[in-house]
Amino acid sequence: MTVLVNLCRLILGVTFVFSGYVKAVDPIGTQYKLQDYLEAIGLAGSVPDFITLGCAILLAAFEFTMGLLMLFAIRRRLVSKLCTAFMVIMTLITVWIAIANPVKDCGCFGDAIHLSNQATLLKNIVLLACAIVVVRRPLLMYRFLSPSTQWIAINFTILYILLTSVYCLYHLPIFDFRPYHIGANIKQGMTIPPGAEQPKFHTTFIMEKDGVRKEFTLDNYPDSTWQFIDSKTEQISEGYVPPIHDFSIQLADGDDITDSILSRKGYTFLLISPHLAQADDSNFGGIDQLYEYAQEQKIPFYCLTASTEKEIQHWENITGAEYPFCITDETTLKTIIRSNPGLLLLKNGTIIQKWSHNDLPTGDQLQGPLNKLPIGQLPGNQVGKTIAKILLWFFLPLILLVLADRSWAWSKYLRGKIKANEERLKEEGEKIENKSNQILSTFKTNNNEKENRSR
Repeated sequence: MTVLVNLCRLILGVTFVFSGYVKAVDPIGTQYKLQDYLEAIGLAGSVPDFITLGCAILLAAFEFTMGLLMLFAIRRRLVSKLCTAFMVIMTLITVWIAIANPVKDCGCFGDAIHLSNQATLLKNIVLLACAIVVVRRPLLMYRFLSPSTQWIAINFTILYILLTSVYCLYHLPIFDFRPYHIGANIKQGMTIPPGAEQPKFHTTFIMEKDGVRKEFTLDNYPDSTWQFIDSKTEQISEGYVPPIHDFSIQLADGDDITDSILSRKGYTFLLISPHLAQADDSNFGGIDQLYEYAQEQKIPFYCLTASTEKEIQHWENITGAEYPFCITDETTLKTIIRSNPGLLLLKNGTIIQKWSHNDLPTGDQLQGPLNKLPIGQLPGNQVGKTIAKILLWFFLPLILLVLADRSWAWSKYLRGKIKANEERLKEEGEKIENKSNQILSTFKTNNNEKENRSR
């Protein structure tokens, strides 16, 4: 039973930590998923954005903290009950998702892992079973920290995960799991490889003859004596869907310039803003400076938006923007970058840099041709460095805390054993001394009696 409880505790802890962390590094993406759920139940637009964003941050913090506390067996009774209650709620939600199919992806693991609704339900059933095992015997979980030091790990974990969300909200997600990550070639991401599975459709024809209607397929299509009434086509298999399948850029007059931008040799700046009415205009001076630099270097500069003509005109009035505006799908723009506005730098159709509006290149970084500047180069693989930083700033302090706590507990145990041994030896010494005194007293008594008799 101890092995089973600790195995379930490990499964729950790792899953909760991973699920919470991938949500925390992309709070806006989690917000979008919550808005999808609200739309599915008919509450789209009724909940303010700041509430959905706050709920996204708190949800990520709750999952991550519960997972970490489960792994370290901190507040075992309370945490096991909270995890079980959470899994009951999540399982009921995924039952509804599996039946009604209101969203294609539950968003359990953000953009890191996409699961079908049926796979999500199965996953939650397994996690719920693990939570029930743990909540029945929580004290069988091996504890790494003493009760007196657990508050340090709790406060440190909550503070760390909240600051992570705030950092990624102000800048950009430190891990980018979307198809528009740095190093991705957009045109290649839209390509369907040769031999890939194609979508499959099933067509049914409704025909009539002598007042009788029947349904036929292509395999048993009737002769010309039957009159065609209607047809129904259903997609029975999606086939291969490229990672990027909805990217297009259109000018205001309707001309599609997608291929000309993605096929261009050299650099291209793309300012991204799903809705200019909601965009942060505090750094419009930096954007204008970038546009002037692009003109000097003869680098194309476009603003991609899903805004209306009125919103575009308002943005031009308040910022003095002179760069051209193009129309792109709103969902695509939200997927490309988690900042409104945000900036992309393409080279030969490949994304080589992404910036939040809070981190735009400054004048000092724009001295000279782009191909000779650090910002004009594709950065190396940063994943390893990022993981190392996480291990250094979060897990290393916790590991040191555990080592210090266990060392103190072990030294306390040794001190207790030594003290107990000393007390035992003292008691035994006192017993021996008392026994010796009794023997000596008896011996003296006997001697006195002999002396008295001899007299």
